Amino acid sequence: MSKISLARIAQLKRVLISTRKFHSVERGSKYSASYRNYLKLANGEIGSYFHDVPLELDANNRTANMVVEVPRWSNAKFEISGKLEFNPIVQDTKKGKVRFVHNIFPYHGYIHNYGALPQTWEDPSRASVDGLKGDNDPLDCCEIGSKILTTGTIQKVKILGSLALIDDGELDWKVIAISVDDPLANEIEGLDDVERKLPGILDATREWFRNYKIPAGKPANSFAFDEEYRGIDDTIATIKVCGGAWQTLIDGTLLAQEDDCQVTRAGKGITMKPDLKPPHEIPSEVNKWSFLYRDLPGQ
Repeated sequence: MSKISLARIAQLKRVLISTRKFHSVERGSKYSASYRNYLKLANGEIGSYFHDVPLELDANNRTANMVVEVPRWSNAKFEISGKLEFNPIVQDTKKGKVRFVHNIFPYHGYIHNYGALPQTWEDPSRASVDGLKGDNDPLDCCEIGSKILTTGTIQKVKILGSLALIDDGELDWKVIAISVDDPLANEIEGLDDVERKLPGILDATREWFRNYKIPAGKPANSFAFDEEYRGIDDTIATIKVCGGAWQTLIDGTLLAQEDDCQVTRAGKGITMKPDLKPPHEIPSEVNKWSFLYRDLPGQ
């Protein structure tokens, strides 16, 4: 067996050991406002996906942990709740109804495994790029590998770059990454390799985030940095800044200003049993296609 193969096996073993201590406890009905997906630690206690899953940023190997919120090709807008105790994963709601993203032809739902980097926080009180402030959430992460990951999965990923989305006037970074156990992980070291191995995915990602709210009647999103992706070094620097902001939040320095950010963590001996009910039916309109008009030559 080659040295590379042995190193690969050792890497996968480390990933398994670091992530198998986390489990999910599901309650309520999926695709309804009652759904809750709580983090369960190895000792049985309930913890927070936001605060108790370690980021484990390794700047040398360019890896970190990701919490998967939305599996690729699905529509339900699941996210870590900033407001609920222990920050479970819930389905976002608007005007009392659970939210789904539209299918924008030719894409079905989310085009990546979508989630967040734990123990990071985009500070809404601090202006950074172009004077924009953060969106009060953990950093978003798009995992571009071939496997469809389930909601609540804790996945070690290799960081490849980032895109600075401007959403409703707030800075909303999208970190681009690939699972370290993906077959292409050892062949992709940065954005140039992404273009070579997965041609078109970066352009598709930018266009999806630009357009995904248009079918709901909102304007197209825009991007900082002239819509260009940021490389690995800049992305790791952003992760470190947001990790520092999270530490400030958890220390309580900004707690009085940010009452909407719940910082309840494990350590209180609280346990919880699963209580998952049958899922609600997904509304039929979620499966419909949305088509966007394009400017044609000569028009």
